[in-house]
Amino acid sequence: MIFRKAVGLVVAFTAIAVAAAVCIVALAFALFAAIRDLIGPAWGAAAVAAAFALIALIAALVVTRKARPRKFAGHAQPESLASRLIDLAKERPLVAAGAAAAVVAVMVRNPRILAPVIAAAFASRTPPAARAPKPRKT
Repeated sequence: MIFRKAVGLVVAFTAIAVAAAVCIVALAFALFAAIRDLIGPAWGAAAVAAAFALIALIAALVVTRKARPRKFAGHAQPESLASRLIDLAKERPLVAAGAAAAVVAVMVRNPRILAPVIAAAFASRTPPAARAPKPRKT
C-alpha cells in the first residue's frame, strides 16, 4: 500500500516535470519563431539561449536565497579549521578555488601527505570535557 502510493507520487512528479519541459521547449520555439525574422536564425538562437539563461539565473538566485539558514544567537562555539575554511569559501570563492588548486597540486606531487592533512583539517580544537574525579574508597 505504501509502496503503491510512493510509486504514484514518483509518477505524478515525473509527469509534472515532463509537462514543464514540454512547455519550456514550446516557449523556446515560439520565442525563436517570433524573433528569427527580425534578427536572423543565428542571433535568434542566441537570444533564446540568453533569455533562458537569464531565467535560470533568476531561479537559482531565488532558490539559493531561500536555502541560507538563519544564524542563531545561541552559544558561541569555537570554530574548527574546517568551519573557518567553509566560511572563507563562502565569502571569497576565487581565493578558495586557488587554495584548492594549490592543495591538489601538492597532493599530486606527494600523496603520502593526504591522510595527515585531512585528519588535521577535521580535528576538533575544543578540549575534551573535564572528567569528574572518582570518589576515593576509604
